[in-house]
Amino acid sequence: MKSSSRPEDLDGKSAYASAGVDISLADRVKRAVAQQVRSTYRPEVLGSGFFGGMFQLKQYEDPVLVSSVDGVGTKLKIASLLDKHDTVGADIVNHCVNDIFCCGAEPLFFLDYIAMGRLKPKHVEAIVSGIVQACREVDCSLIGGETAEMPGMYSDNDYDLVGFIVGVVERRNIIDGSNIVPGDVILGLPSSGLHTNGYSLVRKVFNVDANPSCLNKIYPEPGKTLGEELLHVHRCYYPQLRPVLPLVKGLAHITGGGFEGNIPRVLPHGLGARVDKGSWSVPPIFRLIQETGEVEETEMYRVFNMGMGMTIVCSPQQVAGIAIVLPEARTIGEITEAEGEQRVTFG
Repeated sequence: MKSSSRPEDLDGKSAYASAGVDISLADRVKRAVAQQVRSTYRPEVLGSGFFGGMFQLKQYEDPVLVSSVDGVGTKLKIASLLDKHDTVGADIVNHCVNDIFCCGAEPLFFLDYIAMGRLKPKHVEAIVSGIVQACREVDCSLIGGETAEMPGMYSDNDYDLVGFIVGVVERRNIIDGSNIVPGDVILGLPSSGLHTNGYSLVRKVFNVDANPSCLNKIYPEPGKTLGEELLHVHRCYYPQLRPVLPLVKGLAHITGGGFEGNIPRVLPHGLGARVDKGSWSVPPIFRLIQETGEVEETEMYRVFNMGMGMTIVCSPQQVAGIAIVLPEARTIGEITEAEGEQRVTFG
């Protein structure tokens, strides 16, 4: 009589585990982070752990949901090389919160997607701890996620991290830039560094992949290791900016594409922006990248935030009121008539 086939190999592992996917380990990781995740729940969370997280909208008159999805990009390579994974968890939350906040939305709930070549519980727990901490700081519920073990798609030390966020704003309070006019002022809020953009260029400039030890080199400016500087958490602007929203006409999160790629997204047709590059001091990390890689200044401003992570458009009359609440805000430009196809110019 033939013996029936069994889904186990000679070592007693399941066939799936032998193929590189350990379901039991994944279940243990989920249980380990469950308490952290529950600590983010707002009262509107009705449940998670089903086939979908449930969130009940309450106390809104004419609510508009605002959603966004983004990833951390190749900053993850730096995190892997330094074996520090909590900061990138905070990065993805803060990036997504900033994006929906540009419409005036408050964050409601967040979901994450973590894909790895081989499941590493300590890495997952560190990533989730960063996500949880960032969610707590903006009262956003982490109501779901997916941890995928994908051998053959990623190497053992590689992983990807993506975040999905949903927020809400009353229709009457949507910030869409429609009332922006020439002569309005552009204010800038400082970034905490590169945030989550430009890391492919940075890795090439410093030859990071071939020489990871460069991440431990201390430069006179910024006065810390290159790795520490590159892993600064993407700043979240929501808590500071929320009180001044009634004074704001438009918000632009300076991410991939720099000033030219982001400020026009909030401007009515026919309008442009003049940005005065001399109105703030560019942080040392950006000068270091530019000088080391011999990168043209125009490209630097297309790739990086150059020290200004969020821009605010307001009328000249509102500048003083905003400055009282946000003393670090500074005038960096003004709204103009567009000059042909070029909607952002630099002075």
